[in-house]
Amino acid sequence: MEQLKISDVTGVLKKCMDPELGINIVDLGLIHDIKIDKHNNIKIKLTMTSAMCPVTSVILADAELRLEELADHGEVDLELEWEPMWNPDMITPAIKFTMMGM
Repeated sequence: MEQLKISDVTGVLKKCMDPELGINIVDLGLIHDIKIDKHNNIKIKLTMTSAMCPVTSVILADAELRLEELADHGEVDLELEWEPMWNPDMITPAIKFTMMGM
């Protein structure tokens, strides 16, 4: 079994898009923390753009599906949290630049 890396996890999560904004959840800044243990169990703390996000279940289901693409993965645990609360400053600079049309 090959040990997974954080970059493996973020790589597949970049395929998971917020359907309302059309931006992947990594670049959108929804991922707070990723931990991978020696058995390749993956624990991810993430948030949504708001507590009332109507597509939360869609994003979580898509993230789980994407993580299943990883070879040798163990258990997957997605933990939704609200601290810190998401804000537009969490979007990666490259995406902000693209959004501003520059």
